[in-house]
Amino acid sequence: VQLQAYGGGLVQAGGSLRLSCAASGRAFNTYTITWFRQAPGKEREFVATIRGGSGTTLYTGSVKGRFTISRENVEKTVYLQMNNLKSEDTAVYYCAASRTVILSALSSATSYNYWGQGTLVTVSS
Repeated sequence: VQLQAYGGGLVQAGGSLRLSCAASGRAFNTYTITWFRQAPGKEREFVATIRGGSGTTLYTGSVKGRFTISRENVEKTVYLQMNNLKSEDTAVYYCAASRTVILSALSSATSYNYWGQGTLVTVSS
């Protein structure tokens, strides 16, 4: 599967953005799709995931209640709706995919075989 992330941009604190991760390839509905982000000088970190099949979602604590991950399997796209953005959300956001990631490893970047190119989100305070 090939992934393309887009939708980033510059937004003021408190604003919203919607990121998209568009996929090509077969059996998209069987892939777990996860958003990671990497701020300047920091490690890549888990943001949110949505499982293939069940559609179960999981979020990191700092974005719970502000971000929503969803998927449209017919369109082969996963969305990350980001509301009430904060300056600490500034980062390059990446989407990643895997068909084999296990529950206990969902938040580990090494679990994912396929990556999009990243899209920059800048939140000004």
